[in-house]
Amino acid sequence: MIYQKLRKVGNSYVVTIPKEEVERLGAEEGQLLAVQVQRAEVRPVLSDELREAFERSWARSEEAYRYLAKR
Repeated sequence: MIYQKLRKVGNSYVVTIPKEEVERLGAEEGQLLAVQVQRAEVRPVLSDELREAFERSWARSEEAYRYLAKR
C-alpha cells in the first residue's frame, strides 16, 4: 500500500507514484495502470517497548502530567 497526498495542479488533482514502485512493477511511461483510490488515515503506532516505557512513566508521574496538561 502506498500513501500519497492529493495535490491540485491546474484544474486537476494529482497523486504521484514513487519511482521505486514504478520500477518494482516494471511499468513504463504511457502504460495503463489500475489504481484503487480511497481515503486513508495514518496513525502512529507505539512499539511494545515504547508503550511499556510510557506506562511506567505514567504510573510514576500521572499527577504531574495531568497538571501540565491543564497549563
